[in-house]
Amino acid sequence: MLWIIFMLLLFISSMEMLTQNRWKKQASAGLLENCTGCVLCSEDNGCITCHHRLFLLIWRDGIRQYGMCVHTCPPGYFGVRGLEVNRCTKCRSPSCESCFSRDFCMKCKDKFYLHKGQCFRQCPPSTAAQPGTRECQETCEPGPWSKWSACTHEGRTCGCKWGVETRVREVPGAAREEGAACPALLETRKCRMRKHCPGGEHRTA
Repeated sequence: MLWIIFMLLLFISSMEMLTQNRWKKQASAGLLENCTGCVLCSEDNGCITCHHRLFLLIWRDGIRQYGMCVHTCPPGYFGVRGLEVNRCTKCRSPSCESCFSRDFCMKCKDKFYLHKGQCFRQCPPSTAAQPGTRECQETCEPGPWSKWSACTHEGRTCGCKWGVETRVREVPGAAREEGAACPALLETRKCRMRKHCPGGEHRTA
């Protein structure tokens, strides 16, 4: 009776070992299927080096690190080409969806606005949020208004009952260069002219 029990336990133990070995082989084969484009591939860490046209993407799962060779880097990463290996490097800001370099963002994630390579939940002072592009656009504060011009009508300052006078204001050069959305820079208003021209009609230059 004891001999039968011993043989039964030995059989069960052998079946468990066989099942574990089969699972390890399947896991290994599954991992190696993800080694597409790899020059060197590890069973524990995935791709180590890639073919020269591909980028090596490395991510962490707890304390383990995995590598994969990709044609283009995923959102939140940018590609850096090197002499020995091309890498996908993570953008420094977690609110950045795509970046040109580690510290210069080109597109922000939802609920963030882009301004000079950085992502903001609220646009900085002197800028206005543009919902369509999700960017912060510079606003401009024009200088003071000039004095009203002389009242004229078709170039004449007299000889008519009503004319128009204008005034303007300047925009700082920096705001103009950055394509800022500026308020009105010229105003006109109706004005009363002298009906008679003393000494004959006079045209302004």
